[in-house]
Amino acid sequence: MIELIEKTLMAGVGALSLSQQKADEYLEEIKERLNISEEEGRELLKKIKTTAEESRSRFEQIAREEVEKSMKRMGVVTQKDFDSLKKKVTKLEKALKEVGN
Repeated sequence: MIELIEKTLMAGVGALSLSQQKADEYLEEIKERLNISEEEGRELLKKIKTTAEESRSRFEQIAREEVEKSMKRMGVVTQKDFDSLKKKVTKLEKALKEVGN
C-alpha cells in the first residue's frame, strides 16, 4: 500500500520534471515570438525554474502530509513507532533475563 502511494508521488514529481523540460522548450519559442533578448530569456527561465522547484517542494510536502494522515486513519504504524517499540521490547527482554538469573 505504502509502495503504491510512493510510486504515485514519484510519478507526480516525474511529471513536474517533464514539465520543466517542456518549459525550456517553450522558453525558446516564447523568446522567438516575443522577440526578447538572451538575457531576458535567461531571467524568464530562471523564474520558471524557481517557480517549478517551489511547486515541486510544496507538492511533495502536501503529498507527504496526506500520506501520513491516511496512514494514521488506517492505523498503520510508522517506522519510527516500530523502532521505538522494538527498543522497548529489547529492554524488557534484557530485564527479564536479568531477573531470571
